[in-house]
Amino acid sequence: MKILVYGSLNIDLIFTVDHIARPGETIASAALEKSAGGKGANQAAALSKAGMETYMAGKIGEDGRFLLELLESYGVNTERVAIYPGATGQALIQLDKSGQNSIILYAGGNGEIQQDEIDGVLESFGPGDSVLLQNEIPHTGTIMKKAKERGMKIFFNPSPYDTGIGKLPLDLVDVFFVNEIEAAALADEANLADEAAPALLPPETPLPLILDRLAEKYPSSEIILTAGKDGAYYGSGLTREKGEIIDLPVVDTTGAGDTFTGYFIAAREKQFSVPEALTLACKAASLAVSRKGAMQSMPFKDEVF
Repeated sequence: MKILVYGSLNIDLIFTVDHIARPGETIASAALEKSAGGKGANQAAALSKAGMETYMAGKIGEDGRFLLELLESYGVNTERVAIYPGATGQALIQLDKSGQNSIILYAGGNGEIQQDEIDGVLESFGPGDSVLLQNEIPHTGTIMKKAKERGMKIFFNPSPYDTGIGKLPLDLVDVFFVNEIEAAALADEANLADEAAPALLPPETPLPLILDRLAEKYPSSEIILTAGKDGAYYGSGLTREKGEIIDLPVVDTTGAGDTFTGYFIAAREKQFSVPEALTLACKAASLAVSRKGAMQSMPFKDEVF
């Protein structure tokens, strides 16, 4: 299987701080690091490190050429990444002493993807291949429709979540990857157009119940819900599974979910069962958060499988 990641590529500016800045507060940064990022690029790196035949599509400026070099060093095919006369996407990241982060995004090239480019990107993919999408580029709905027309499987990580998600053809999605916030929002979004649906989920709703709601609303899809230190949940129809993390010191959570996504897809493609795939993906994410950085912190397949 060839897997195409059609998504964002960012230059990450990482500020090491004592705590995440509060509104109106000015704080000092102990360090500044420039690195590669973007959910699309991160997930492509994870997939390739996990042993998948991975292709990246997106758009960058001249300032982002080092992103292509890094992805290529992990084995990602970057021929479908266009270079335009503008800035590459940027992410300003505050990383606090506990390893938690806060991120501000600037779209740059990620926002310059055009609808008339999509057919050209997809032309060499077909039945048996897959596309992995996030919510950091435009025309995601068009990509979904055209990919499905070509017989491709659709993986979707609705991150960052916004109100536009509910307008996408979500019935075409084969596998959703969501964190706790995205899962709750998607479960609520699914009910907005249904007058007979239950009231919106209260904030304290347990994750298994949110998973049940999503599995009911998207009966043809698999739902993978990541929950940080609480591991990950799986729902499809009436099937429910749970995976646990490895208890390792947390250094940097940036890219943890992307690592999980790449390794879960790879594990399933390697014919591991759902419980085994959850365990392996949780292991990969646990290893990633014990190291600094996003792509560079992701383990290689020999460390996980």
